[in-house]
Amino acid sequence: MFRVFNQYVSAKSLLLMFAEGLLIVLSLFCAVQLRFWNNAQEASLYLALPDFAFQTAIVVIVCLGCFYCNDLYDLTSGMSGVDSLFRIEQSIGAACLLLGLLYFLVPSLLLSRGVFIIAMVQAAVFVGLSRRLFEKAWQLTGPNHRVIILGTGKLAMDLARELTNRRDLGLQLEGFVSGASPGNGDEKLCGYPVLGRTCDMEAIATDRSISRIVVALEDRRGALPTRELVSLRVQGVRVEDATSTLSALTGRVSLESVRPSWFVFSDGFRRSKWNDVLKRSLDLAVAVVGLILSLPLMVLVAIAVRLDSKGPVLYRQQRAGLRGKGFEVLKFRSMRIDAEAGTGAQWAVQNDPRVTRVGRFIRKYRLDELPQFWNVIRGEMSFVGPRPERPEFVRELRKTIPYYDERHSIRPGLTGWAQVQYSYGSTIEDAIVKLEYDLFYLQNTSITFDLAIILKTIRIVIGGHGSR
Repeated sequence: MFRVFNQYVSAKSLLLMFAEGLLIVLSLFCAVQLRFWNNAQEASLYLALPDFAFQTAIVVIVCLGCFYCNDLYDLTSGMSGVDSLFRIEQSIGAACLLLGLLYFLVPSLLLSRGVFIIAMVQAAVFVGLSRRLFEKAWQLTGPNHRVIILGTGKLAMDLARELTNRRDLGLQLEGFVSGASPGNGDEKLCGYPVLGRTCDMEAIATDRSISRIVVALEDRRGALPTRELVSLRVQGVRVEDATSTLSALTGRVSLESVRPSWFVFSDGFRRSKWNDVLKRSLDLAVAVVGLILSLPLMVLVAIAVRLDSKGPVLYRQQRAGLRGKGFEVLKFRSMRIDAEAGTGAQWAVQNDPRVTRVGRFIRKYRLDELPQFWNVIRGEMSFVGPRPERPEFVRELRKTIPYYDERHSIRPGLTGWAQVQYSYGSTIEDAIVKLEYDLFYLQNTSITFDLAIILKTIRIVIGGHGSR
């Protein structure tokens, strides 16, 4: 188990990705040997070419990217073996199309036609067969860390549910330790036993070979077993705060459990001029290239919007930006021109009747947001950041949701962590969840995190999981 962008990432997923990358490399080497089976010298010369290593790296990156976009490294989805094989074949097919396009644009990257075809067939077979073997090997040799939760309240139960959902992390929850319950082993929470009281914690940790304790006491005054925790910590047992652990498991900051002191003393929330310059450079590069490449598509969308319903092609709407300053966001119009006549500002809902036929399609694939490249170029938006909200909603939400204005400490984004992790919402509860994701992004903002969000956005857009 590793932490990437302050999130728990399964060592199983990373190892699987590494193993399949090696299998694709092996497929290419075997393909060369098969292609030149009657001429060993020519095969050796082909493998020794300086371009072959670079060509191999390109094939591996494209194939692994297609596997990732097809959720083959999401080990929490409960995917069946048949579904996994089907997705592997889909991903190899998509990789062939992308590589074919790349070879057309950059012919110098082209592998021998025979080598490429043989390698892709072998990669599909090798990866498909290895998945079952990898699963068996992991069950026998994979790491298993035993965990107990100190506390029995709502925070502790939320944490237990998240740990149960993340079996891929190799964390085995043993149960709870209570400060008040007698803990005779009969009481259960979320299907796990209450093992005892805090005064018995050292004995419990020793008897059950505990390697990790998560403190989920909602009121620690006079209840935190400091002496026992210090004793276990120096023995090598890892002690974590439930808020940070829950954040690492879910990718969001739980507003129910977080205290103001957590913001003050937690890691992250770093800002630097160097990072700001890099982020702005990335914004400009992506926005300019995106605007140029999408111009033909934008023309088609504009024609479709014009033919589908009356009204302007582009829609301008006031949004709250950096430090709450207002700006006009640009979008292709996806609703009727009288969408808010008589009702005022309101959130979109599932199967919203105000959305036009073309609007439903362009919202699904986020094509309605293509004009926002211009907002990014002008500096009103970033490519990655919190979703810009309407001022009417901001005034309402800041009254009911703590820390809501903190999301305005950076530029809003065309895409963002909340957008790729959570669907569009139409309630206060949805706004709270999205803010939790935004706060997690603010804590861990970096160029590499932005690139990961961009990659995930591409996956969502290709899959058509855009919006309502």
